[in-house]
Amino acid sequence: MALTTNDVDRFEASRPRLEAIAYRLLGSASEAEDAVQETFLRWQSADVGRIEVPEAWLTKVLTNLCLNQLTSARARRETYVGQWLPEPLLAGDPMLGPADTAEQRESVSYAVLVLLERLSPNERAVYVLREAFEYRHAEIAEILDITEAASQQIFHRAKKHVAEGRARTEVDEATARRIVDEFLAAATSGRTEPLVRLLTQDSIAIGDGGGKIPARAKAFEGALAVAKFMRGLFKPSEAKRALTGGSPQIYGSFANGDPAILAVLDGRVIGVMCLEVTPEGIAGFRNQVNPDKLERATRVWAAENRGEPLLLSAF
Repeated sequence: MALTTNDVDRFEASRPRLEAIAYRLLGSASEAEDAVQETFLRWQSADVGRIEVPEAWLTKVLTNLCLNQLTSARARRETYVGQWLPEPLLAGDPMLGPADTAEQRESVSYAVLVLLERLSPNERAVYVLREAFEYRHAEIAEILDITEAASQQIFHRAKKHVAEGRARTEVDEATARRIVDEFLAAATSGRTEPLVRLLTQDSIAIGDGGGKIPARAKAFEGALAVAKFMRGLFKPSEAKRALTGGSPQIYGSFANGDPAILAVLDGRVIGVMCLEVTPEGIAGFRNQVNPDKLERATRVWAAENRGEPLLLSAF
């Protein structure tokens, strides 16, 4: 049955929310877009006149598409080259979704998206729908075809797993900028000690190159190991310039609500490093350099007011 203009408009009004749900469930902007497009095709073939609550129907279809995608994605990630990290979203990207509460902001943070990978698909779906989008358990039960009591139990279990995995504090923009400035000053000093002082003792550094850009398969763990890695990362080298095709400029920004360092070369974002900040220091660096996961970041970056680079030449 052909959709009317009104039917299409009703779907498009829901698209931003659907994309934000799909991104949190899948950790990939491109896969989220595909899931939403498939939801539109299901909407197109449905008898929409008989759908009483379009928002609920669309959310149910999308969520179940994402659950199927998560099952196959886990199999693919077993053969992924190196560490797998989510696709970062820069500040201002509508796919980040609601950010009115601390819970909503935390649910899309890079560290939490990584932790969500440890949950079962159902745990992830319940956590996202409840924590980020404030769906009632009765609504979640209807979406996932489970009981309301089961939804409550799954949510408490998922939230406990996420809470055990990290300790995070929100920082304002001014504080984030100061932290980034201090880190870059230490990283480019050529010395390890200033970096160690900025890190927690159990800090980690993880990189995702997807087999296309060199990235260590195993995370660096501990303040000293991470500091040595960061010192080397920001050390000038002909090999690095040859690998990237030049010397990128370094900008401070936010990605997934966290302070971030962006490497930009000829208008392309070639690296996004998210910093996990705690009261004790920087607890984690998650560095996305897989070019396939930076296309959306490049588009958003091109449309934003970039400001001045923090470093004119990274290496």
